[in-house]
Amino acid sequence: MGAAHTRERLAGAALVAAALHSAPALCAWSQLLSRQLGVATRLGDSRAVALTFDDGPHPDGTPAVLDVLAQGGARATFFLVGEQVERRPALAREIVAAGHSVALHCHRHRNLLRLAPHQVRRDLGRARDAIEHACGRRPRLYRPPYGVLTASALVEARRLGCRPCLWSRWGRDWRSAATPRSIAAELCAGLGGGDVLLLHDSDSYSARDSWRATAAALPKVLDAIEAAGLRPGFIE
Repeated sequence: MGAAHTRERLAGAALVAAALHSAPALCAWSQLLSRQLGVATRLGDSRAVALTFDDGPHPDGTPAVLDVLAQGGARATFFLVGEQVERRPALAREIVAAGHSVALHCHRHRNLLRLAPHQVRRDLGRARDAIEHACGRRPRLYRPPYGVLTASALVEARRLGCRPCLWSRWGRDWRSAATPRSIAAELCAGLGGGDVLLLHDSDSYSARDSWRATAAALPKVLDAIEAAGLRPGFIE
């Protein structure tokens, strides 16, 4: 009975630890939990929205998005992948030179629930170093792959000086079925001040050529932002 009881207690403790580790993943669906854990999902400025792009830099998608942003006089935040930065450091520097902000996404694009804490620590550290080395600036924001946070990711991001950030609206532009019209509709229906908009300037981890629909949708998104009396802003 004693040994069996001990095993049950250990199993119970393991389940509790696993639940605590994975609980931050619910931030993607819970504004309340996001606020409690200090995860940004909105801007404090009600006159602005934030344009954000994940998964780059990409040799085709990133230049296409940069061109549209330049034509619209808009600024955005790019959540970069370390392994992509290592392949294309000059392109990462172009993002900064154009006046945009760079932030930390990951080094390898993996679901953090499948990683041990030491793997998360190594992944974020390597990505941060790659971005800083290429761009000459240290990222101050962090968004995990798929928006899936874990306790270890929160701890490590803050240790690196990065504020965890998710989004309030997304274009679902990673899907093969996404079109410029569907992306703009997802983002802009009910668009309001303080919204953080999620898009992707890369197809490295999503449907092939999905960035093309994103780039084509972007002028419509910029027009909708202007029509709402808002402006693109940065996440603080």
